[in-house]
Amino acid sequence: MSYITVTALSHPGLLRDHNEDSLVVGPWTLCGTVTENPQTLVFPLGTPLVVAVADGIGGQPGGEVASALIVRQLASCGPTLDSEQAVRDALNLCNHTVYAAADSDPSLLTMGTTVAGAVVLADSLLVFNVGDSRVLDATKDGLRQVSVDDSPPLPPGRRTTSLVTQALGGAPQFSAITPHVSTSPLTPGDRYLICTDGLTDPVPEEALDELLREHDDGRAAFELWKSAIEAGGPDNITLALVGLGT
Repeated sequence: MSYITVTALSHPGLLRDHNEDSLVVGPWTLCGTVTENPQTLVFPLGTPLVVAVADGIGGQPGGEVASALIVRQLASCGPTLDSEQAVRDALNLCNHTVYAAADSDPSLLTMGTTVAGAVVLADSLLVFNVGDSRVLDATKDGLRQVSVDDSPPLPPGRRTTSLVTQALGGAPQFSAITPHVSTSPLTPGDRYLICTDGLTDPVPEEALDELLREHDDGRAAFELWKSAIEAGGPDNITLALVGLGT
């Protein structure tokens, strides 16, 4: 019988005074907190399983509120996410949810969040994102990004930017989104990394790939987190490793 493993952690990093990231794994959510050690959950393959990270937009109010709203919404509707259109509908609903919460509390005006994740189906993976959090496929030929960054073009010689061209919420007035959603085949042995930019900004993709080749599950998640900390830990770090076993 095939099964899904998800190993995850969330940490504020070294420079931020609190964690604005949130995480959803099936019915479980982790919002604005700290995990001292990676946690591994195992699920049977079959019912749609959603795994996603949400990164509250820094420099604007309520980032942790926005990211928590999103993962809780995805946890609630996760078992119904059986098609690309269902995922798009859920993300549009998430966007409305963030704006509605901001409208009801003036102190939360312009709060917003990115989101990136995957829904594991029986024989395929629905990959989705809005913003610059990422989903990476750990193939035998190296890491391959399967999400699409919503970021402006980078000048020559620059690898990262803190700017995003779309997010869930994040503006004074409602702004519609165009979620990125795609379908990938799923076979035993596949492994995916879902993470906020607190990991991918300070750590080059080549270094992430090397760590994933050397380690599995909890040790891999720990070493990925450690690499971001050793690079200065400039932002909140949240990651989930999704694997398919038999």
